[in-house]
Amino acid sequence: MKGQSIAEEKMYSEEKRDPFPQICLGLFILACGAFILSIMLGSAHISASTIISLFVDLITGKKTISNMSATDHIIWSLRLPRTMLAFIVGAGLAMVGVAIQALVKNPLADPYILGISSGASVGATLVILTGAFSFFGTYSVAGAAFIGALLTVILVYLLAQEKFFISTPRLLLSGVAVSMMLSACTSFLVMSNPRAEGIQTALYWMLGSFGGASLEMLWIPFLSVCIGYIFLFANYRSLNVLVTGVETATSLGLHVPTFRLLLIVVTALVTGVLVSVSGAIGFVGLMIPHMARMMIGADHRRLIPISAFMGGTFMVMADIVARIVVAPEELPVGIITAICGGPFFIWLLKRSKYVI
Repeated sequence: MKGQSIAEEKMYSEEKRDPFPQICLGLFILACGAFILSIMLGSAHISASTIISLFVDLITGKKTISNMSATDHIIWSLRLPRTMLAFIVGAGLAMVGVAIQALVKNPLADPYILGISSGASVGATLVILTGAFSFFGTYSVAGAAFIGALLTVILVYLLAQEKFFISTPRLLLSGVAVSMMLSACTSFLVMSNPRAEGIQTALYWMLGSFGGASLEMLWIPFLSVCIGYIFLFANYRSLNVLVTGVETATSLGLHVPTFRLLLIVVTALVTGVLVSVSGAIGFVGLMIPHMARMMIGADHRRLIPISAFMGGTFMVMADIVARIVVAPEELPVGIITAICGGPFFIWLLKRSKYVI
């Protein structure tokens, strides 16, 4: 009995030291603050009390969409969809970064560095400028972006293989090379198009922005991120096993080729849809999972939700900076993430254990 009591006390003390609940609470408070700040800031400053009052009135029925004031419409139709889209895209990119890093067993990998975002951009640009993939109808851009992302990740994956194993140097070099070629293709498509309107729209995808967000289009990226999250979280044990190596994963009963193929399809789907609604935004899938690992460890049961939450919050904050740093003009959010991600990537390269 005494030994059992000591064991229970030990378990209780370990649970008490577990920082996970505190981290979740802190991230939730930070995300709420970022949401409110994002809706407040812009060309027209809106107070927090006005924002809260609007949502209270909508919930209680005192106001409807049809009888909103001009300020209410700015909140409801412009800033709320933009903030929600930024959070969804950030969460999705961070989540995809976790999956890709587990797939190739290297925290230097992400959708942008491996060229997946560039491949999706080529598909989206083709639709915008040439009207290709019109058989997808209203989902032509998203469908073409998915196809471009899927073909790109397969190409990089094949180029990175060395005697049926993934080589980290070949992976990074293949991703950079493919990304540069696809970026050149996108630039060629833009520059060779005679329509100024088409060029301007295509530049939106190349630089990354949430300015075109609307409540009606949020369900597409939200659904794709939800599908990706459910799949990854349901398979967190397989992801934990996968990072230990192919031989160990196989000995533990994981069919590695099938699971890798599923990961490729899911990451391409999520990345393609996100790029189709926001453009190519880099380094989020690289930075956020690594920061989450430093906070809560490498267990994917915790890493996936924390990375998604951190990624969404980071993207909202990056969008705030993009809107106010050169106000009343607006910077592409991809510039902000690159300014943050470039030094972070260099720091990771300096840590030799990540490039062996």
